[in-house]
Amino acid sequence: MDQISYDDFARIDIRVGRVVQAEPFPQARKPAYKLRIDFGSGVGVKNSSAQITKYYEPQDLIGKLVLGVVNFPPRQIATFLSEVLTLGVILGEGDICLVHPDRDVPLGAAIR
Repeated sequence: MDQISYDDFARIDIRVGRVVQAEPFPQARKPAYKLRIDFGSGVGVKNSSAQITKYYEPQDLIGKLVLGVVNFPPRQIATFLSEVLTLGVILGEGDICLVHPDRDVPLGAAIR
């Protein structure tokens, strides 16, 4: 495993957001959902493609707090522009569990 400095880590802007929309994404190569996530007034509402179909149904994601990297460049995934990377724990191929706060926290709060 490569080591990075704290300064490298500090360049990654991880924020708390709330899922406001979730729908299947059949055009994606791997099973995924299209998410709209509200990161508060500083960042706004952003799109994310998330391969989290094993443990979550779209309707169960609405209102859920998630963590996302908001300063990666947007990435075109099939017909969808994904603007943030929604963070999760990779348990296996197509087997991802979301990382999220265990209590209600302000939207847009930074992770350090």
